[in-house]
Amino acid sequence: MSVTDEERLARATISLVTEPGDVRCLGLTRELGGVQFLEVLRDHADLRAELTAAAGRLAGVQPERILERAHRQGIRFVVPGDDEWPSSLDDLGGAGALQARGEVPVGLWVRGPLRLDRLAPSLAVVGSRSSTTYGDQLAGDVAAVVGRAGRPVVSGAAYGIDYAAHRGALSADAPTLAVLACGVDRVYPEAHRRLLEHLATHHAVVSESPPGAAPFRIRFLARNRLIAALSRGTVVVEAALRSGALHTAAWADRLHRVVMGTPGLVTSAASEGVHELLRSGGATLVTRGEDVLELLGHSGEHLSEPARGPEGPRDRLTVRARQVLDAVPAASPAPSSSVALVAGLGVSEVDRLLHGLAADGFVERYPAGWRLGERAR
Repeated sequence: MSVTDEERLARATISLVTEPGDVRCLGLTRELGGVQFLEVLRDHADLRAELTAAAGRLAGVQPERILERAHRQGIRFVVPGDDEWPSSLDDLGGAGALQARGEVPVGLWVRGPLRLDRLAPSLAVVGSRSSTTYGDQLAGDVAAVVGRAGRPVVSGAAYGIDYAAHRGALSADAPTLAVLACGVDRVYPEAHRRLLEHLATHHAVVSESPPGAAPFRIRFLARNRLIAALSRGTVVVEAALRSGALHTAAWADRLHRVVMGTPGLVTSAASEGVHELLRSGGATLVTRGEDVLELLGHSGEHLSEPARGPEGPRDRLTVRARQVLDAVPAASPAPSSSVALVAGLGVSEVDRLLHGLAADGFVERYPAGWRLGERAR
């Protein structure tokens, strides 16, 4: 489906005059289309306060100039109807609002070669900005395992878990996408300049906010819904009780995505939020990338064996053979009759089992009877 230049320009204008996640403005744009909603802003802005605020900014914006400058900077404006538009974002249209933010964005500003329509099987990895070494390693390991399986990794390029997730994906040569709360031409945080420039060159950086937009706190709340919507599942690695990562998990749950959480130390404040999420049944516990792949995959795909301890030599014996072996003394040899009495089995059966255990090196025979062999000690 093609998008007219008029519709794209209208949506760029709306992006410039409205706040990301503005439920009223974005909802009307989804229902009416960009061109018609822009007419509402110009002619009927007095209907609601949200419209009045947006309409007041119309005179000061130059969408053609912004689009042209964005094009020169290698930034494209992807809107619903474009081949590249990720259809998963359309689910936001029926997901309601959280903290007065929601709805389908009018478009996304994208910097980087990674196409958004190729993110369908992706995983979002989110968590604390004040992460621990344990959390960083776990997030990186999960992202690397999932990335090696061919799934893109989505995060927010923030300090802590976000940074570790992007690095984990890059270590596996997997595509990774950063969703920002500011314009894609800005670097935030500044300490992650090299990461963001690398993603913009080889992967992708996206934002609902237009170029030049500052990273206001409210825009992070709007950003979180995009991270959840762009991914098939979200894993929370370390989150305090008031962590923004829990907000992303709440959006993932609303969108019927898979929500996962990794446990930390029960005394760790950095994991209190994710522990509560797990305790309340809001997330499935995962401890490694293989667990994540199994939950994200189709039925029968990426099935992993249940974790078990190492198997010992005795584990391969029958129950009755182990019963006999437990009755064999470790020091002084005992006759078959004594072993049978302790084991609670018949002498003939015990004698047969002892000979089999001797052949496998579990017991040794002496003139006075049987005792444990080297393999059983």
